[in-house]
Amino acid sequence: MMDGGSGASPDSFALAPWSAAHLASVEAALSRWVTTDAPAGQLHGAPADLVQAMRYAVLDGGKRLRPLLVLAACEAVRGHAGAALRAACAVELIHAYSLVHDDMPCMDNDVLRRGKPTVHVQFGEASALLAGDALQALAFELLTPEDEGIAPDIQARLCRLLARAAGSAGMAGGQAIDLASVGQPLSEHQLRDMHQRKTGALLQGSVLMGAACGPTDAQQWEALSDFGAAIGLAFQVVDDILDVTADSATLGKTAGKDALADKPTYVSVLGLDRSRRYADDLLQAARAALLRARLADPSALRALAHMVVDRSH
Repeated sequence: MMDGGSGASPDSFALAPWSAAHLASVEAALSRWVTTDAPAGQLHGAPADLVQAMRYAVLDGGKRLRPLLVLAACEAVRGHAGAALRAACAVELIHAYSLVHDDMPCMDNDVLRRGKPTVHVQFGEASALLAGDALQALAFELLTPEDEGIAPDIQARLCRLLARAAGSAGMAGGQAIDLASVGQPLSEHQLRDMHQRKTGALLQGSVLMGAACGPTDAQQWEALSDFGAAIGLAFQVVDDILDVTADSATLGKTAGKDALADKPTYVSVLGLDRSRRYADDLLQAARAALLRARLADPSALRALAHMVVDRSH
C-alpha cells in the first residue's frame, strides 16, 4: 500500500485521542454559539423555542466528520486555529440544517436521525423549517467575526467556499437531483454526479476550508481538492453499503429507507461487491492525492480517510 505522504501510517497514528480532543473543542464551541446566552449579534434575544430546536438539531449527536476534516486540513497547512474552529462549526451547522430539511415530509419524510426523533417530529414542521434556516444563517455569521484576528480575505474565502459547497451547484443541487431521481434508472455517471453534489461537495469543502486557514500553493490546493472529492464520494458509497448491511440502531437513522423509497444507490447500480471495491479505489485515490500535496504531516487526514471507508468492512 502506498505511503500517502510523510507522517505516520494510519495504523500508527492515534486517531481516537486526536479526534476526542478536537471533538471536545467543537462541541464546546457549538454549545457556546448556539445558545441564547451568546453575545449580541449571534443568538442573543432569539426566541427560546427556536433556539431549543436549533440546539436539538446540532448538539449531542453525529460523527462530526466535517469539522474534523476542517481541523485536520488546517493543521496540515499550519493554519489559523481560531479561523479553523469557526469554519469547523460553520460547516457542521450547514450539515445539521440540511439534515433537518431533508428529513421533513416534503423531502425524505424520515422520523429517526442520530438515534432520536427528527426535528420536525419533535418540534413540528414549521419550527423545523425555521430552525434549519436559522442554522444556515448562523454558519455564515460565525465565519465573519469582528475582533478575533482573522483576516478579512480569509473570512471572505471561507464564506465563498461554504456557499459554493452548500448551494445549487453543490449540496442543494444534489438533493434536487436526488428527489427527481426516485424510481428512475440512473447510470453510474449520473449517480456519481448526484452524490458528488449532494454529499461530496460539503466534505470536499470542509477540507478546502481548513486549507484556506493557512498558506497553500496551487499544487497543494489542487491535491487537497482531489483528496476531498475522493473521500466525499467514498463516504456516500459506504453510506449506500451500510443502508443495506446495517440496522437502524447501528446507523442512528432508518436502515433500508433508500430501497423502500426506490432511490438509486451505488448498491442498486453497481451491486454490493463492486460498491465495496469502488470505496477502496476511492480511498487509494485519496491517499495518492495526499502524497501529491507534499504536506508536512498528513497523518490525521489520511486516518480520517481510512475511517470513512473502513465503516463498510
